[in-house]
Amino acid sequence: MLPVFTTSDQEMQQERYAAKQARRQRQPGAGQKGKLPTSSEKLVFIQSYWKVYPTYDVLGCQFGLARSNACTNVHALWSVLERTLKTLGVFPGRSFSSVEELHAACGEIRELLIDATEREQNRPQDDEKQRDTYSGKKNAIPSKIW
Repeated sequence: MLPVFTTSDQEMQQERYAAKQARRQRQPGAGQKGKLPTSSEKLVFIQSYWKVYPTYDVLGCQFGLARSNACTNVHALWSVLERTLKTLGVFPGRSFSSVEELHAACGEIRELLIDATEREQNRPQDDEKQRDTYSGKKNAIPSKIW
């Protein structure tokens, strides 16, 4: 996975350089190097974020970064890891437009269990929308999932 991640990171960096080339006055590469200089450190950083979803404070503390730099690195490396997983063909599907598309993504899985939870939402002010979201419960207003 590391070679594909490294290639994806370099490709996306070249794309960013090309996009900013028109207004750039100096050559890219100068300046202070980041706290995550190698591709392996970047991969461990973004994988640990995807696995645990810590706060940016905790993530920054683990890798010696400030909260803002942890956030910046997560957003920058998110798309790199996404491209890497799509290249390897192991990126998980998030939404499907049809049942056939879901069956194609699941392959030979015979049974599929979907776990869903109700989430609270603000009470709608419109009477029609209130009736649509009413679940029969007294206190919290969870959104209906079906």
